[in-house]
Amino acid sequence: MASYILGIDTSAYTTSIAAVDSQTGEVIFDVRKILTVPMGQKGLRQQDAVFQHLKNFPELIQNINFDLSQIKTVSVSSRPRNVVGSYMPVFTVGQNYGKVIAKTLNCDYIEYSHQENHISASLIDDYKIINNNILAIHISGGTTEFLSVYKSSKGYDSNIIGGSNDITFGQLIDRIGTVMEFQFPCGFHMEKYIESNQNIENLKLPQISGDNFINLSGMENYFKNLYELDKYKKETIIYLLFKYIATCIINIIKNLSIENNFNTIIITGGVASNSTIRKIVLENLNTKYEVIFPSKENSSDNAIGVAYMPIIDRWYNEAKTN
Repeated sequence: MASYILGIDTSAYTTSIAAVDSQTGEVIFDVRKILTVPMGQKGLRQQDAVFQHLKNFPELIQNINFDLSQIKTVSVSSRPRNVVGSYMPVFTVGQNYGKVIAKTLNCDYIEYSHQENHISASLIDDYKIINNNILAIHISGGTTEFLSVYKSSKGYDSNIIGGSNDITFGQLIDRIGTVMEFQFPCGFHMEKYIESNQNIENLKLPQISGDNFINLSGMENYFKNLYELDKYKKETIIYLLFKYIATCIINIIKNLSIENNFNTIIITGGVASNSTIRKIVLENLNTKYEVIFPSKENSSDNAIGVAYMPIIDRWYNEAKTN
């Protein structure tokens, strides 16, 4: 009889449920629902996001099309990061549903962090890339962190060695996007806009403030002012914003590589799904490092990564004993 791992992730803006075959790693189920943000708003309060997760979860689980008795492990993102005290109310929804499901089915229950979920989702095509020379870059609406990552017997341990001192890349994109009257979250809509408007002027990149840790809040005013000048096309400003973020990523990696020896760079999170940012980063780094982007679909919030995490743990622990 088949044995499945059920993954659950209830993040700031997406309710996600997935299932993978515990032996083959085949994804057999993957459903997600993005939380609704009213037009003009820059995000959701945690209590509003929790309410939507409570509503979405029963709707999504109705789509399961296999025998629930085949679920042998429930794997849940229960916190933002794998550190003591890391907490966001939204993750308690998936945590509580996961505990109820595991108890009802009398199966194993295990917790990981949302960040470990993203790292795992980047490695599903080759989860045997496990060494102590990984730089994981998690860039999203809530996080801009450059992490020195180490595999442990359960999940990943990591140290923050770079990132932003203030707002995140995702917040910068969304704040400029809402000024331009795009629907939140704005990155996807802004990317589609420049794909359909190719007449982009060449503007000089603004100076990057910082080294391993950069400052982005001033750039919010910079791009707002650029837009309000009404001198440049919207697509030109959007492209410059994406190019600026890609250049920040490249510069931080170059700074970090002075003192660190990275073989592999994983770049994940919602911002990592952006085609412009991916293209610029790969053009500059692909000959120097093994750069791994997850599929665009799995860059954004998902439950596939957390469903895979027990498989990665099992392989790692078996490899250590051999």
